[in-house]
Formats: sequence, structure tokens, C-alpha cells
Amino acid sequence: MEFGTNDQRKRELIRPQYLELDSEVASQIQADRACNRLSPYRFDDACVLRREDNPHDVATLTRPAFSRDIEKIINMPAYNRYADKTQVFSFVENDDISRRGLHVQLVSRIARNIGALLGLNTDLIEAIALGHDLGHTPFGHAGERFLSKSYHARTGRYFNHNVHSVRVLDQLYRRNISLQTLDGVLCHNGEFAQQTLNMGNTRDFETLDALVDACNNDELTIKTLRPSTLEGCVVRVSDMIAYLGKDRQDALQMGVLPSLDMFDSSVIGIDNAQIINNLTVDIVNNSYGKDHISMSREVYDDLVLAKRQNYEIIYNREGMVGDTSNVVEEMFERLYDKLLADLMAGDDSSPVYLHHVERLSRSSRTIEPEQYLQTDPNQIIVDYMASMTDSYFMALYEYLFPQDQLAIFARDYCSDLGMKHPNAVSYCPQDSIEG
Repeated sequence: MEFGTNDQRKRELIRPQYLELDSEVASQIQADRACNRLSPYRFDDACVLRREDNPHDVATLTRPAFSRDIEKIINMPAYNRYADKTQVFSFVENDDISRRGLHVQLVSRIARNIGALLGLNTDLIEAIALGHDLGHTPFGHAGERFLSKSYHARTGRYFNHNVHSVRVLDQLYRRNISLQTLDGVLCHNGEFAQQTLNMGNTRDFETLDALVDACNNDELTIKTLRPSTLEGCVVRVSDMIAYLGKDRQDALQMGVLPSLDMFDSSVIGIDNAQIINNLTVDIVNNSYGKDHISMSREVYDDLVLAKRQNYEIIYNREGMVGDTSNVVEEMFERLYDKLLADLMAGDDSSPVYLHHVERLSRSSRTIEPEQYLQTDPNQIIVDYMASMTDSYFMALYEYLFPQDQLAIFARDYCSDLGMKHPNAVSYCPQDSIEG
């Protein structure tokens, strides 16, 4: 994708500025802080709901309600695996680009900043942000599509990472996570399709469970989800703020983009720092003291444009490098089929038993292998495959199919020095741009 000289000159002449808080809004924030006045729509710790009335989970001064959720989440094995799961670029060893572990921290940082300015519950915000992608597959959204396709072909049901994140938190590890955190995690997905995001109405676990089931059975349900707290709404929009500019930054680092000149913007800017600042400022200007999260029309239109250009220029081959998409999709299907056959045959020497069922039973604290094995076999395979990191997926595939020509290896650190593995993926920036 190239632009002519006139387009480049136009971009140089029209450079969005760093926005600042409206003076009246800034004064009101300062006045409210001076008298410790919080938002009337802030979710109160005292209203927290959990499935179990466990004395161990009663809030204290040292461990408030949602601080407990944060600590439960970051101490789960699933949280450790964020570090080796694709954010955008797969099959490349590069310590300077984002993995999902960094992404959730960026979402948390941005969302807590917005939440603090709005007078919201920043502990709840952090819990939602850190847990929102726990159910993500290896290889990003590409892996999510491949796993859902295999699952749907056998069950008629769909896999969605936000729904599975709730399963990880609520069923697989059973840490008695609050309804409010689970609701925010479930409803972070579906994208910010409106200029104004109003709250939903999930007030009990029965409603949450019904939404989870509806998402599994109808792929259109995702688009109807709305967080039931303002804190959840803030995380949802912050998810986009966190990846829009950062993914562009990573694309530059990877050599996928020669510069950011191919992106357009009239308000929010084209680079990561300006996008974060300007969206944060506009959201606070338009949401302070209100029962919804909103942005101005011009910023919203610019956000829609920014997302579209990210998809056109970067995400067309999200999760893949070079021409690997069809190969990895076939690898997902073969691995799914093999693991399901092992499970159905009761082969307790299979990785699905040794690496998944047994380890899950040890770390969940409440799941017994015999009990878990009564679950639908396809669900067990989905639980296992979604839990895999990128490198584990590739290692397991090579172990189970040692003679298979589909096995691929990441482009390693020494590829540019001529020390390339014979099966390493070659990254082709031009293919990724034109997609």
C-alpha cells in the first residue's frame, strides 16, 4: 500500500495535537478529589457478589474485595502463560514486540488511569483487565478462529476467548472470583460499536451463566454483550486503546511497516502515545459524572477509521507470518483430532491426560480427574488447546507428528545471521501489508 507525494504532504500539514482536559472538567475533578468525592456510579466493594459465601474471601483492610480477585488471577497458572501467547505476530522470537502478557498490563494501566479520573473502582478495573484474556488461544485471533472451527464442526457450538476466560476463572480454577469481575471479562469482547457504551444488567450468576451459554450456542450473541459496571465499560474501551497504537509500534519493529505515514487521523493521532492520550482525554471529557462511557463524535469517527486501517494494513494476517495461515489451521485440526481420539480411547499416556487433566486437577484445588473426565470430551480438548502457549503448541505438534511436514518453527534470534533452522518461517512484510 503506497501513497503519492500529495498524500504525504497532506499528512505532514495536518498533524493532530495532544488534547487536554476541558478546564471545567479538570476543575471538577480537582474539587471532587479535594473532598474525597467519588463517582455516584462507582461500584462499591460492599456490593461484591461471589458464588460461594466463603469466610476466606471476606474483604479486609489489607485485602479489599477486588484486590482479592487481582491476587487470585495473577497467581493462576493460566496467568503465567500470557507471556508466551501471541498478541499479533506469531512464529518469531523477538523480545521487543508485545505478547499477551504485556497487552493485559497495558489495558490495566490505561483503564486504571481513566477510572481514577472518573472516580471509579480501580481495583475492579485492574481485576477485569488482568483476567480478560486468560482464555485466549495460542496464535492470537487466528488460533481462536481455528479452534472454534474444529469445535463447531463436532458440536455445533462456538469458541470465543472472552467466554472461555470466564470458564478459566470460574470453572477450571474455581477461585470464587466475583460476579463483577467475571461480567467485565465476559463483556470486554464485541468491540466498542457505539459512540456511547451503556451498562448492561447482569445482577446475578444465573444471568451470567445464561449469557455464557448463549454465546457458546449463537455466535451473534457476542455483539449484544454490555458490561454491567462502568468499570467494565472502561476496560472494554481501554482494550482497544491499548492495542491500536501498540500494534502499529510492533509492526514497525517487525519491519511490516516502513513508517506510520500510511495511517490517517484528524484527531486522535497515529502513534501509540498520542492515541492513548487523546482517547483518554476525550473519554474523560465526555464521561465525567455520567452513568455511561462516551466519546465525542469526531474522536469516535477517528477511532473507527483507525481500527479499519489497522485491520487493512496489519491484521489481515494476524497471528501468522509469511504464508502460514492454512498450515497452522490444518495443524489445529490434526492436533484436535489426535487428542480427542486419545481421550475417547482412554489413553492415559497421552499428553491430554499427563499435561492437562492431571496438572489441572493439581492446580485447580477442587477438580478431581474422575469428575473432570465426565465433561464433554470436546470441551476437555478445547480447555487443553486454549491453554497452550505458542511454543508449547509447536513442541507438542512435533512430538505427536514427528514425521509431519506441516511442523513449523519460529524464526529465531539468529535468522538474520544466516543461522536459520531449516523449517523456520520466513517473514514477508509485503505480504502482511497487502494481505
